[in-house]
Amino acid sequence: MPQPTPRAHVRVPCSTSNLGAGFDCVGIALDRWLAAEAWLEGDAATPVLTRGGALAALGDAPADDDLLVRGVALACEAAGRAMPRGLSITATSDIPVARGLGSSAAALVAGALLADALLGLGLGATRVAMLGATEEGHPDNVAPMLLGGAVLGVPRGDGWAFAPLTMHPDVAAVVAIPTFQTSTRAMRAALPPEVPHRIAVQAAGKSAALVRGLADADAALLAHALDDVLHVPFRRALIPGYDAVVDAARGAGAWGATLSGAGSSLIALAPRDAVERVGAAMRDAWAAHGIESEAWPAPVAGGATTSAG
Repeated sequence: MPQPTPRAHVRVPCSTSNLGAGFDCVGIALDRWLAAEAWLEGDAATPVLTRGGALAALGDAPADDDLLVRGVALACEAAGRAMPRGLSITATSDIPVARGLGSSAAALVAGALLADALLGLGLGATRVAMLGATEEGHPDNVAPMLLGGAVLGVPRGDGWAFAPLTMHPDVAAVVAIPTFQTSTRAMRAALPPEVPHRIAVQAAGKSAALVRGLADADAALLAHALDDVLHVPFRRALIPGYDAVVDAARGAGAWGATLSGAGSSLIALAPRDAVERVGAAMRDAWAAHGIESEAWPAPVAGGATTSAG
């Protein structure tokens, strides 16, 4: 049985999810991180939080509303334990908030992993992925964050099944991160409650194309998969300059581009030798719409790590 530790440290990567046709089921861990440390000191009922990096934008938001604390609570509930008293957490992150890179999921995962290590709960990464997927309602952020690389997650019974996906070494990602944010709630609200059967058939074919295209670096399959029909058509109008940025990425050599998560970032998949020019083209396209952005050649990351002491 795992033993409690005086201090626990975690690092959780960001993720890009959906990737066009992989809506709510496919994600990839990318190389930006949330790092956090937790310990027990005193007897205060309310956790003490110190936020840095991108998390500083949350200001003095109440600890009870913080997703790090929610992650701790989820892990404790799953293990049949009470929320610990005297909990202190310091966290810093270079994952942009509300940009479609899983900043909320990373906080949730970090909190659960901190509790697992600090209190010796014995949950492990897969159980934490199950908890996080259930809390979020979809697995495509938390699963790659915990397991690393590209991951498929699907409902199974009252839980979830996860499987690693092969990514060909020639497949590279470029993320264009604008200065404006999007609301995940608003992007969800933009989706219709149902779609015609013919659209569902197209979506199924495109999701299969995504899996095989990632494995083989198949240009035609990836172009087909990234041109989504299930969610992007209803969301693109909420992203200023969406069509221009996607067209610019393709024109610079990308196989395609689409929303990262629910946006506002866009992700392009491209051959490795095209990454720099694709990123520059996406940045320039947004600039033409008066929007500043960062073009990030995004390495694929391994899963979250935990250490004690």
